[in-house]
Amino acid sequence: MLIFNRKMKLTIYQVDAFTSKVFGGNPAAVIPLQTWLDDVLMQKIAVENNLSETAFFVKHDEGYHLRWFTPTLEIDLCGHATLASAYVIKTFLEPHLQEITFTTQKAGILKTYCKDGMYTLDFPSRMPIATKVPAVLLESLGITAAIEILKSRDYFVVLPNEEAVQKTEPDFSRMKELNAGIIITAKGHTADIVSRFFYPAAGVDEDPVTGSAHCNLIPYWSEKLGATKIYAKQLSKRGGDLWCEYKGDRVLMSGHCVLFMTGEISIEQG
Repeated sequence: MLIFNRKMKLTIYQVDAFTSKVFGGNPAAVIPLQTWLDDVLMQKIAVENNLSETAFFVKHDEGYHLRWFTPTLEIDLCGHATLASAYVIKTFLEPHLQEITFTTQKAGILKTYCKDGMYTLDFPSRMPIATKVPAVLLESLGITAAIEILKSRDYFVVLPNEEAVQKTEPDFSRMKELNAGIIITAKGHTADIVSRFFYPAAGVDEDPVTGSAHCNLIPYWSEKLGATKIYAKQLSKRGGDLWCEYKGDRVLMSGHCVLFMTGEISIEQG
């Protein structure tokens, strides 16, 4: 019996988010679908891409269903890959849109607004709260103390200044034991606030720019600084810029995107 294989072809976009220059910000792969692929296949594609997130979306009557995969797992919320997805929709699929609605499995409805080349995410606010601090947390960061340690989805570590955030050299093998993301942050002098984000348990040692972390950062720093509008920088090697606004139960995060690559995925189907 003869079995003929055929190839499924998918368009893939690689977009640098929260930057206006290629090789800055956070690169995300974005793959528009007609219908959902098998979860195992989407995870394999994310592994092959080897970026912090690969976003998949399917159009429906009220917008787009959106999902995000790291190289090791499906994640509940991702900012930069949502920004990148909005860029792809606005640039290549529906350029007339000024507002894009995403339906997600765990983060509810997420809206993105498009104006003058700037993309604004409307995300849930997640104020970090007091938590029991595991010893491995400070050990993995290579520090002995912090101003404050809290937790929301991720551990939230407040350091004395921007230099302390910049100079932190994590032990990622120890950090993987936490099975959680870690935000380190401080008041900035190059921006209102600065941060870095690590999540080795999800296959991402250091994420270049992390929109979801700002769901924690902005409510916390809004209260500390007495300000609702905050300019934030993420101090990874690639770096990223976010113009944020605290709206109580929501956080607005604005940034630019730039296209790095358009390609085609070819997968054998038996």
